Amino acid sequence: MKLATSFLMIQEDKEKIKEINEYTDYMHYDIMDGIFTENKTIAYDKLLENTKTINKPKDVHLMVSDIKKYVDLYSQINPLYLTFHIEATDNVLETINYIKSKNIKVGLAINPKTALNDLINYLDKIDLVLVMSVKAGAGGQKFIDISDKLSFLTTYRKENNLDYMIEVDGGINPSVIDKVKNADIIVVGSYITNGDIKEQITKIRRCL
Repeated sequence: MKLATSFLMIQEDKEKIKEINEYTDYMHYDIMDGIFTENKTIAYDKLLENTKTINKPKDVHLMVSDIKKYVDLYSQINPLYLTFHIEATDNVLETINYIKSKNIKVGLAINPKTALNDLINYLDKIDLVLVMSVKAGAGGQKFIDISDKLSFLTTYRKENNLDYMIEVDGGINPSVIDKVKNADIIVVGSYITNGDIKEQITKIRRCL
């Protein structure tokens, strides 16, 4: 299991972002437009300035309505994954193909209340499934148990000989790691950024 660290809560703190980059596996960018979500990420130019020292793989999570606009913008930072929400568009396949046309791996995210049935037709076309264990849009929320979804996605992947990664994001800390053991990547944010970065990441890694 790999660790992706969200710096959503410390977007303005260059030194902490630099420290996270040193100890994590992936840097997780939470990008919000204030439309699909209530909150909004700082301006692209400012975020670019604050993250210019990052050299770990970039895992970009788009929580936006105008997906293509943000794909065009964030494809410029050479992300490993660009993930968008299935709830944000009626043109899921078109969006998947658009991201692929930029030679970027495609992720598809679902909120806790979204049924997996909405996702099944796309699982053979994507590189990553992001299962939200909180409602997308804010840091520091309480974990929602989505272990049944993770079990299904693991079994479905094996039975259908697929190779998508399974990622979980939201409210993750050492006390809930056992509930996300079927994930390939966990996204941890406030648990790490609210404390000593190195110490908190070490605590998480001991549970993996």
